[in-house]
Amino acid sequence: MKGYLYILKCSNGCFYTGSTVDLERRLAQHQAGEGANYTKKHLPVELVYFEEYARIDEAFFREKHVQGWSRAKKEALIAGQVDQLHVLAKCKNSSHFLKGKE
Repeated sequence: MKGYLYILKCSNGCFYTGSTVDLERRLAQHQAGEGANYTKKHLPVELVYFEEYARIDEAFFREKHVQGWSRAKKEALIAGQVDQLHVLAKCKNSSHFLKGKE
């Protein structure tokens, strides 16, 4: 069964990432306040990105992957700036940044 990864932009400006087998139906559920608790509290939502997969388990795996991304990395994906994803994936916290400098 086909599956979709999708990213919604909520009314508060945050992104919500999900997966489904029926993108149109799921989007309608979110808009009607019948989707996730998070989107229900931040209506309206706007579909800003999606990917189609041959199987729903692939879409679900991708959803879990993208959910862990930073806002900047999600914005690059949405904008189609795939060349920036690797750069934005690099850890920038002080413990990792300083490791190579010691």
